[in-house]
Amino acid sequence: MVPAAVHPAPRDRRIEISAQILAGLALLGTLWFGLLAALLAGLLIHELVHAVAPAFRRFGFLPNIGRIIALGLLTAVLSLAVIFGVIELISVLTDRPEGLVAVMRKMAEAVERASQQLPPWIVAYIPNSGQDLDTMLAQSLRDHARDLLRITTDVGRVLVHIIIGLVIGGMIAIADLTEKPGRGPLVRALAERARLLALSFRRVVFAQVRISALNTALTAIYLVVILPLFGIHLPLTKTMIVVTFVCGLLPVIGNLISNTVITIISLSLSVYVAAGSLAFLILIHKLEYFINAKIVGTQIHARAWEILIAMLLMEAAFGVPGVIAAPVFYAYLKVELGRSKLI
Repeated sequence: MVPAAVHPAPRDRRIEISAQILAGLALLGTLWFGLLAALLAGLLIHELVHAVAPAFRRFGFLPNIGRIIALGLLTAVLSLAVIFGVIELISVLTDRPEGLVAVMRKMAEAVERASQQLPPWIVAYIPNSGQDLDTMLAQSLRDHARDLLRITTDVGRVLVHIIIGLVIGGMIAIADLTEKPGRGPLVRALAERARLLALSFRRVVFAQVRISALNTALTAIYLVVILPLFGIHLPLTKTMIVVTFVCGLLPVIGNLISNTVITIISLSLSVYVAAGSLAFLILIHKLEYFINAKIVGTQIHARAWEILIAMLLMEAAFGVPGVIAAPVFYAYLKVELGRSKLI
């Protein structure tokens, strides 16, 4: 009996595999070269344009015209957001009741009070007063001036990447309105990869917003309801709630930032309040891994442990950017494997 001949893969299948390999290399390249911020910004504006554009159909606009109008409006909104964001940042850095200066003062007061309540062996490792804290911070700034300059440069570079990513994402969102038909098969296959990546991004980001909202709601209940029931009223509550939501948009690390601020502010009242705040916030922080994985997993049809493993591996390989990118990249991988009928 003559064995059946082994036929080569169809040409379309080879092109699709080539496009998948190129897409995978491009995604890894964004992490390797530090371009994740540009990628996420581009995907954000792209998805916002496609999410807002259908609303203009109610006013009689054609879909293509709706996309152009949506892009124009989003550009104006983002520009105004940047302007007001800078103004608000300047206001926060100034000496206003709910600003950063007030937070720093409360943190200094907390350190000073803690030195009177904590055991001597702990007091030996913390500043004795707010003035000592100021001196320590000033000395630390002098010692790490070069590192601060590098961090400032990195922040500026990331902002430039975000702006460029927004421009590119907006251009791609309306690119098909001016492109001529007859594109090559590889271009069409790469465009399909981009569409699947954008779909994965939409599912993950919308899920992360819900996660941040849930985390903020739990924190607000603790600050506004639970603590006042025991006669405890923390200062700067509104500021801490806002910080919790904004930081919560960053997976994992966002909670660390907001939890640190809340715990130190709690020290301004007593060590016991700080310990209670820390315990409650650690509980939320630990649950965030599983809540994150559960909500995101529902969107991308992945189990919680799959997301956790992806986040762990990406963090080990690329650090914090890997944690941020892991849900989106894994969602895209699941879509590709599903389309190829491999899972």
